[in-house]
Amino acid sequence: MIQELLAIEEKYRQLTAALSDPAIAANPQKIRELAKERAELEPVFRKYEEWKRVRKDRDETRHLLADPKTDPDLRHMAEVEAAELEARDEVLAGELRAMLIPKDPNDEKNVILEIRAGAGGDEASLFAQDLLRMYSRFAENKGWKFEVMDTSFSPIGGIKEAIGEIRGKGAYSVLKYESGVHRVQRVPKTEASGRIHTSTATVAVLPEAEEIDLKLDPKDLKIEAFGSSGPGGQNVNRNYTAIRVTHKPSGLVVSCQDEKSQHRNKEKALKVLRSRLMDIAQREQQTKIADHRRSQVGTGERSEKIRTYNFPQSRITDHRLNENFHNIEGVLDGDLGEILDHLVAQAQAQALGETGRDAGQAKDVGS
Repeated sequence: MIQELLAIEEKYRQLTAALSDPAIAANPQKIRELAKERAELEPVFRKYEEWKRVRKDRDETRHLLADPKTDPDLRHMAEVEAAELEARDEVLAGELRAMLIPKDPNDEKNVILEIRAGAGGDEASLFAQDLLRMYSRFAENKGWKFEVMDTSFSPIGGIKEAIGEIRGKGAYSVLKYESGVHRVQRVPKTEASGRIHTSTATVAVLPEAEEIDLKLDPKDLKIEAFGSSGPGGQNVNRNYTAIRVTHKPSGLVVSCQDEKSQHRNKEKALKVLRSRLMDIAQREQQTKIADHRRSQVGTGERSEKIRTYNFPQSRITDHRLNENFHNIEGVLDGDLGEILDHLVAQAQAQALGETGRDAGQAKDVGS
């Protein structure tokens, strides 16, 4: 870790010097590039500077305590300060290790969110609707923009399938852990006997793929227009503005009907198609690497149950964390922060273990 930090420190100082070079100042494009690169390094650089100051103060305090001539009152204050500095040293070392974890290149991307009703009939479609609202409210709380791109309704008004887009800085880095099977246990509103029913819905979180990420050959696409439909399947648009895009090589089919414009529906359908194709390509690549690396990505485990929402006991269990959370109504109203924070922390801990970084190793290395 120390070698990585020294390299970052040197690079940051080089970039700072370059930005002060009059020859570079005449090149606005170069200035922007260098400034962006330095901005990416700055959080680690600042944290490393703070860590070095804490370690310097800690070593001076240790030296004071080791001196038998130190005044008793001063020694007592030094002991208190040493304990505080030791604790701060551990915290900063941990934060630096987390900051040095290689970033997922998709982390800053927007999200294509797909929710589908699973086992459980009508109750599954109502649960899928609850999940759609949960993510919509979560995005709203984060200041992100949430837009429904396509929906397929069940006869009772639930959702068979919904596709949405979430636009916001770092959206994928936060939501990528939500991919998988979500299970609900509750008494359905339509259940006269009050019997607890178990149903499921699947969630897929895809990083949004732009044209620059994946280009589509028009020859590989079959594009059809049709009349959009509403709840219950009734036709609500006789102008055939809905669009269905079939990707011939893969057989993937994407439909979009939420816009009144055929052109906008086509744009959205192509955006979803690109994201699905990129996701397939990435998962195929993941199968070629070690199992412990695949587990970081979070999109290769969709067939597994990841979370249970138990209404009778007002409890949410995340099976990856093996932890229980409460405030089930609040979570379904978008208060997902605590669960996601725990998942991020778990992923960071796994990544640190996989890259061979040892928490105690940093503590024993001098500044």
